[in-house]
Amino acid sequence: MCGIVGFVGKSQAAPILLDGLSKLEYRGYDSAGIAVRDGDAEPVVVKAKGRLKILAEKTNDGAAVKGTCGIGHTRWATHGEPSENNAHPHCSDDMNVVGVHNGIIENYQELKDKLIRHGYTFYSQTDTEVAIKLIDYYYKKYQVGPIDAIAKTMVRVRGSYALAVMFKDYPGEIYAARKDSPMVIGVTGGETFMGSDVPAILKHTKDIYYIGNLEMARLRAGEVTFFNLDGDEVQKDITEIKWDADAAEKGGFEHFMIKEIHEQPKVVRDTINSVVKDVNGKPELDFSSVGLTDEDLAGFDNIIITACGSAYHVGVVAQYVIEDLTRVPVRVEVASEFRYRNPILPPNTLVVIISQSGETADSLAALREARNRGCKTLGIVNVVGSSIAREADYVFQTLAGPEIAVATTKAYSTQLIAAYSLAIALGKAKGVLSEEKITELLTEMQTLPDKISKLIEEKDRIQWFSSKFANAKDVFYIGRGIDYAICLEGSLKLKEVSYIHSEAYAAGELKHGTISLIEDGTLVVGVLTQSQLFEKTISNMVEVKSRGAYLCGITSYGNYSIEDTADFTVFIPKTDEHFATSLAVIPLQLIGYYISVSKGLDVDKPRNLAKSVTVE
Repeated sequence: MCGIVGFVGKSQAAPILLDGLSKLEYRGYDSAGIAVRDGDAEPVVVKAKGRLKILAEKTNDGAAVKGTCGIGHTRWATHGEPSENNAHPHCSDDMNVVGVHNGIIENYQELKDKLIRHGYTFYSQTDTEVAIKLIDYYYKKYQVGPIDAIAKTMVRVRGSYALAVMFKDYPGEIYAARKDSPMVIGVTGGETFMGSDVPAILKHTKDIYYIGNLEMARLRAGEVTFFNLDGDEVQKDITEIKWDADAAEKGGFEHFMIKEIHEQPKVVRDTINSVVKDVNGKPELDFSSVGLTDEDLAGFDNIIITACGSAYHVGVVAQYVIEDLTRVPVRVEVASEFRYRNPILPPNTLVVIISQSGETADSLAALREARNRGCKTLGIVNVVGSSIAREADYVFQTLAGPEIAVATTKAYSTQLIAAYSLAIALGKAKGVLSEEKITELLTEMQTLPDKISKLIEEKDRIQWFSSKFANAKDVFYIGRGIDYAICLEGSLKLKEVSYIHSEAYAAGELKHGTISLIEDGTLVVGVLTQSQLFEKTISNMVEVKSRGAYLCGITSYGNYSIEDTADFTVFIPKTDEHFATSLAVIPLQLIGYYISVSKGLDVDKPRNLAKSVTVE
């Protein structure tokens, strides 16, 4: 949600800010703006409603705004409608303080009333304007420097935020602060770059600093200094980003989403190789990078998985796989509900938090709740140095690389590998999986990248099928067991990028009301990868076909009898049925993508959605 960039150095700031904001478009936004300062002069603020290209046109791609110090922002509306007036940056009445903000100030109305009583006026509906003017108020009232003024503001506000602020009295400097919203800083060649995510600054440097929670930073040309809430300096280690800048570009593909679908064989292989090592010609699981020992794993009697969106769907798959392979009870919780329902956390419970960004607000809150209650936590994240990665007791680092499309594909696939690996590691530690079974599972898991590649090669056939349903109004996905979990993700992919209403149902639930929604021509997608449930699901597909449904079946090679029932079938390579999600999800991703393309929609930036949800 929202994007922040900042720059101070020798180069002209505006083009750098616009380029950095373009790398953050995937986060979702409805307006954009920059503030650029040339020496001691007052900052020039330019804002625009709509896409970033409108702001670029207003500034002649940045050439019309001179100065070597500046901040920029793409806004995703929370308080106040999308408009130029509500767009960031915001400023105090006399332009003494100019700033941008990600997050939500929960007590903004209380603070606004206070500021009005002290003579401040407000031109926008945003909570951000309140935060900026509160900084100005403390700066002037107590005659303190920027760090102390920001610290007093941080203590006073409630909510989550990342702030980037410029002060009239401090030319050539930018001040940053954060609580629960991400912020990264890079220093190179006498210049300093700031962004709310790595892609914003990746073309300039791979060596970055992460501002810690409730910390601040002062950016000058070629240097950065970090402070805690007491104003004391804090030392930071540099984190090296392994991606290259090209990984965040389209690379000749029409959209990031289809590029990232094609990248899945590589990132799945990379993630497997991070924990599966060859020992004397035999694959063995090595969780040393995760920090979990066999002794640790053997001590867990319960697992709770908490996540949001697609990561939650990974958790549903993991529940089936872990319980079947290890007989350890697993409960899957929507992160936004976890801490509000006073959950029961038995002793010896491992709480697993799954998040691509590692900054998802609800998931981060769930992690903190679990730790406060004495549970050990495992973060499955894709972003090095993210809040969840820093705060969890153990971390499984997936290797999806930068994922730019809002609708996740490759991060989901690498999270599945983490779930399978956890199940095998737990089964090994508990002594319920034999060495032969472990070797068999790991060997089969290593075949998944090549099998995913073969499925992607069939995309032209899936594109032809998908184009037939560009005008669909309702689509239903049905399956049983793990197949139901696959359906959850397939349905989400479709609705995210095509705006078609879709629902996933456990196939046995159809007769309990849902079947009344089936009409002539309604597309029903049946997923049938679990051999013991194949015939049951076929029966459910026959039921909806008799009521006029058009059937698409996704099943494993060899189940050719499905063609007697389905109107269109996609066959996936055979694999261990615990791993079937990794293959069956590929055609579902492609169906969602190609239906969206057929409708002429903005696949990578679906309306109203943000890549990383960093506010509740």
